[in-house]
Amino acid sequence: MTDRGQLSLSVVEAGVGVLFLLAVTAGFAVDLPQPSTDETQLDTYAADTATVLAGESPRHADRSRLAEVTASRATFERERATLRRRVGSILDDNLQFRVETPHGVVGDPVPRATPTGTATVPTRGGPVVIEVWYV
Repeated sequence: MTDRGQLSLSVVEAGVGVLFLLAVTAGFAVDLPQPSTDETQLDTYAADTATVLAGESPRHADRSRLAEVTASRATFERERATLRRRVGSILDDNLQFRVETPHGVVGDPVPRATPTGTATVPTRGGPVVIEVWYV
């Protein structure tokens, strides 16, 4: 019969402990890329704005404020300033916006290379696209 060498249990435990510590240290040392939350948050702002506008009663006769501004070119022109003020009051001061309707645009031009959030609301008069970005 041949003699076989055995590792003591404490040496095995120490080896497992060292491997565990190396794994934990490597987990903290590796810088994983974080997902961009700007676009997600901006999409939420745009969707919330669209929801508020789609659910609000119009100033005149229609189903909602968005349905009113998409009904015709004349109703859009009549409600343009009110729509701009209302969207500005819904969003925080650190946000800018652009609302595109089939009859015109309210808000600022979207800057290039800027993360934006977008929401689209279908209406009888056509789609309304709301874009939001940080100042």
